[in-house]
Amino acid sequence: MKNKYLYLIRHGQTEFNKQNIVQGSGIDAGLNELGYRQAQAFYEAYRHIPFDKVYTSKLKRTQETVANFIADGIPHEAFEGLNEINWGKKEGRAITAEDDAYYFFMLSEWARGNTDLAIEGGESPRQVSERQNPVLDLILSRPEEEHVLICMHGRAMRIFLCLMLRYDIKEMERFEHSNVCLYQLTHTGSMFTIDRYFDIAHLEGLEA
Repeated sequence: MKNKYLYLIRHGQTEFNKQNIVQGSGIDAGLNELGYRQAQAFYEAYRHIPFDKVYTSKLKRTQETVANFIADGIPHEAFEGLNEINWGKKEGRAITAEDDAYYFFMLSEWARGNTDLAIEGGESPRQVSERQNPVLDLILSRPEEEHVLICMHGRAMRIFLCLMLRYDIKEMERFEHSNVCLYQLTHTGSMFTIDRYFDIAHLEGLEA
């Protein structure tokens, strides 16, 4: 079985990101001006890769980030399974000191292995992983798609990387992320390896 090459990126900046407002799967924000420039910078750096397919979440910030590749005629599919974690009642709100303490508690619990614990009104990391798994299986079932571009979201990316690399979900904080960061992975037929970890070289020189 031939290798499959995955290029996994986070979406570009939105005004919600800039203003430190919680997005999650319930907020369908588009890119802001910097987000579009980040997307363009990634396109210029990686347009030479012969991508066979582009996968995104159902949220427009991911689709806008890879719009140039789609406009080039590369086939595209969007899945709710790749959406960001649902942050429940926290979505659409600026992070207060009380919220910050709550997030710290949740992250601590998840790092302890309590990954079935869900944000109030939202999802648990385990639930996110369970909806991601069929999408990953589908991607891996298509050997004709050798070079694949996937655009998704920060927390969801961390969980997806754990799924691909067979790490326990509690290890997800080991994967850094920022807008339009890149993880490049190779699937050898039996396992994934990381070729590039949190690569942001393509964003060098961009100003906020």
